[in-house]
Amino acid sequence: VQLQAFGGGLVQAGGSLRLSCAASGSGFSIDAMNWYRQAPGSQRELVAESSGGDTRKYATSMQGRFTISSDYAKKMVFLRMNDLKPEDTAVYFCNVRWRYWGRTYVRETWGQGTQVTVSS
Repeated sequence: VQLQAFGGGLVQAGGSLRLSCAASGSGFSIDAMNWYRQAPGSQRELVAESSGGDTRKYATSMQGRFTISSDYAKKMVFLRMNDLKPEDTAVYFCNVRWRYWGRTYVRETWGQGTQVTVSS
């Protein structure tokens, strides 16, 4: 399983961006597709999680501004980010937890990251 993320860029404070991430490969099912981010000098943190098809969780600081959506049939996850702030500047990573068909062991794959820069 491989992930390809895209949609990052430079935006002014208050602006919006939409990130997309596509999983490729075959013979697997998805348990969850998530977004994380890592700012310079900081640890990677969870931004939003999409699991079980309809379950959504958000980090407190993103609640109400970010929206995660997913299409497991197309193996894609999206992150709509509104009202962006300079402190949202980070590399955003998509993450998928998956398993081979008929197996119970859950594996994890990370995408390469996409830079989001918010100017003040």
